[in-house]
Amino acid sequence: MHSVNPLENVQMILKKSCEILNLDGSLYELLKEPERTIEINIPVKMDNGKFRIFKGYRSQHCDVMGPYKGGIRFHPSVNGDEVKALSIWMSLKCSATHLPFGGGKGGIIVDVDELSENELEKLSRGYVKELYKYIGDRFDIPAPDVNTNEKIMAWMLDEYIKLTGNNTLATFTGKALGFGGSYGRKEATGVGVAVITRESLKKIGVNIKDSKIAIQGFGNVGSNTAKHLARMGGNILSISEYDSEYGIYTIYNEDGFNISELISHFAKYNTLINYENAKHISIDQFYSLDVDVLIPCALENAITEEEAKKIRAKLIVEGANGPVDYIADGILRQKDIGVIPDILANSGGVIASYFEWVQNISGIDMTEDDVLNKVEYKMLLAYNEIMNIKDEYGVTMRLASYIYSVLRLYKILKLRSRI
Repeated sequence: MHSVNPLENVQMILKKSCEILNLDGSLYELLKEPERTIEINIPVKMDNGKFRIFKGYRSQHCDVMGPYKGGIRFHPSVNGDEVKALSIWMSLKCSATHLPFGGGKGGIIVDVDELSENELEKLSRGYVKELYKYIGDRFDIPAPDVNTNEKIMAWMLDEYIKLTGNNTLATFTGKALGFGGSYGRKEATGVGVAVITRESLKKIGVNIKDSKIAIQGFGNVGSNTAKHLARMGGNILSISEYDSEYGIYTIYNEDGFNISELISHFAKYNTLINYENAKHISIDQFYSLDVDVLIPCALENAITEEEAKKIRAKLIVEGANGPVDYIADGILRQKDIGVIPDILANSGGVIASYFEWVQNISGIDMTEDDVLNKVEYKMLLAYNEIMNIKDEYGVTMRLASYIYSVLRLYKILKLRSRI
C-alpha cells in the first residue's frame, strides 16, 4: 500500500482548493512551500562522556497573518518534509480560526526513551542555541508537540533568555503555570476535538448521548478528548494505544469505558494494556468497529488505503495532524464517511496558545473557564462558517476548510500587496 508523503498530502489539497476558487496560480506557488526551513545539527555530550549529534528542524511557512506559531516534536520519524507539511497545516489552522499567526513547526530526530533527563535537557537547550536568532515573541513562537512538554518548554525558554537577555515569557507557549503558562492549555485541544465531534454528530442526526466512539491514541489529545466527550455524554467503546514493550494494542468495552478511571490508570502505569475492565481486540478489529465516530489522535498517516477500506464509522474527526492520507481520504469519500479535518478539529490547542501569548504580552491572567469558553466560541464560529462554505461549493468538509483558510490568506496577501 502506498502512503502519501505528508508534504505531498497537504500540497494536493492546497492546489485543489486554489483551483476551485479559480485564483491566480501564483497563490499556490506562494503557499505550497514554507518561506524558510532551517536544518540544524545539535551536539550533545552524553552521560558516558561521548558526543552524539542530533538533527533538528524548524519550518516557518507564512508570516502574512503574524508571527510563526507551532510546536516542536521529539520523535524518531521527524524529517524535513514532515515539519514543512505541519507548518503549512498550522498556517491553515490559524487562518481558519482567525488567529494572528502564521504556521511554524519544528522537531528533532530522537527517541526520548533512550535519553536520561540530563541528556534530554542538554538536547532541548541545544535546539534553542542553534535557533534562537530565528525565534521570538514577535517572530516565531514555539510550543510543545509530540514527546515534548512544559518541562522542555521551561528549559528552552530559560536558554532563550540566557542567550538573548530578553526576559519575555511570550516566546514559548505550553509552559507550566508557574512560568507564564495558561490555565486550560493542556485540555484545550481535546476540548476542541470533543466540541467539533458533538456538533458533527448532531449534523448527521446522532445525539452524543447515544453515540458510540473509538479513539486512536491516549496521550494528551486522546485522553482529554475522551474526558470531555464523556462529560458531554458520549460513550467511548474502544481505545487504541502504543506500548513501548508490546507495541500497538487495542482495548474494548461494549458498554463504554469509565474515562476518569482509564485516565487514572494510564497516569499510574503509562499504559492501558493491563487495564482489567476491557477485552483486547486486534487493530484490524478496531478499524472495523461499528461505531458512529472514529477519532485518530496519534501521528500523521495513521489511516492509509489499507485502514480506510476497513473503516465502518459514520464519521472521522482528526484529532491528530494529517492522520488520514490523500488516498485514504478518497476511499472514505466513496464510502460516504465524513471527515472533519485537522485544521478545524484540533485547533483548540493553538487557540489556547494564542490566549497564553496574549496573557504573557498583556500581563492580564485568564481563568480556565475563560480560556476554554473562548476556545469553544472560536471553534464553533469556524465550524459554522466552514459549513456554509461546504454548502456553497458542494465539497467535503476538508476541502471547505482549506477553501475557507486559503481565501482568508489570499485576501490578506492582497491587502499587503504580497500577491
